[in-house]
Amino acid sequence: MNAMIENFRIVPAGHCGSGSMRNLLFHYCKLDLPEGVVFGLGAGLDTVFFEYPNTKPPYMLFGRGASMEADLAFTLGLDYTEQIQTDNELAWQEVRAEVLAGRPTMLSGDIFYLDYREFKVHFPAHRFILLGFDEGKGEAYIADRVNNYPETCSLTALASSRNPDSPLTTFNLWGKFASDVQRNDLPLACGLALQKTVERMLGFDRSQEVGMGPVSQSSSTLATGLKGMKAFMYSMNGWPEREDAAEYVQYLDNAIIKFGTGGGFFRNHFAVFMNWSQLQRPDLVNQDTVNLAEQAAAQWNGLSPTLQALICSPKDKALWNSAIEQVDSIYETEYALFNFLSDTVLR
Repeated sequence: MNAMIENFRIVPAGHCGSGSMRNLLFHYCKLDLPEGVVFGLGAGLDTVFFEYPNTKPPYMLFGRGASMEADLAFTLGLDYTEQIQTDNELAWQEVRAEVLAGRPTMLSGDIFYLDYREFKVHFPAHRFILLGFDEGKGEAYIADRVNNYPETCSLTALASSRNPDSPLTTFNLWGKFASDVQRNDLPLACGLALQKTVERMLGFDRSQEVGMGPVSQSSSTLATGLKGMKAFMYSMNGWPEREDAAEYVQYLDNAIIKFGTGGGFFRNHFAVFMNWSQLQRPDLVNQDTVNLAEQAAAQWNGLSPTLQALICSPKDKALWNSAIEQVDSIYETEYALFNFLSDTVLR
């Protein structure tokens, strides 16, 4: 059996989740939005930190939360739902049926196993879209964030990615559009997204910790929002004494630049969203909070050169002091940003 959904627009993106949802929004709802706006409308911003003491990398640091795609459906009022499936064969049959019905389908998996990407480290929550398959050839056809054409992936690699035999799994998570309806207009969706983001960053909403539970189930540390930033800062203070300090720093730089939408640890996307939000909801967002969002993005980007220097000189105490001071400054900026936003968004 084989099937292929034709004429699906694939626009390359900086981030897999917001890029995939942008393409799906255009396909199903004819809604064409900048990627940063899609990310922000999904209340995507977060700081998620947890440790895996006996694995490589030894910790995970995410700049987005676990439920951006589902939260985008909530803020826009879409008929989109996500579900896990622990039975691997049934998991394939479910998404296979969607493609046979002509419905592009969101998938989640560990990018390490996707043979067309040749990724060198595990990243368990990668997002991509199933467009087709050829079971005779043992192939699946995927819309991913890098190219504007479908990728070819072996069905074996796809299955390994979706539910690997590892603590790092999203258990065949997939997402389904049941209709093309959008119930909430953009100003309303903007306000709902800002409320979710502020509540999570300030710790009033702890749903992201619950959502990250399956991925971080063997972790001794899990914190999100500003508390996640604090946990990361506390852990980082102990890195200079480690023999493998350069490895820790290399992964951090990857998390900020390679995994963090190409820079700014997802803060670039949020700054785009905040500029857009000022036009949609001037009652909630002003130039001061826009400036703080842009400042946070610039500070995350500015941390990378220091980390690159530390990778080459992991025993340099002055560089370590500079890196730790920069992280402290980022925390202060984001503390101010979300507390100022709370005055308007949560009143």
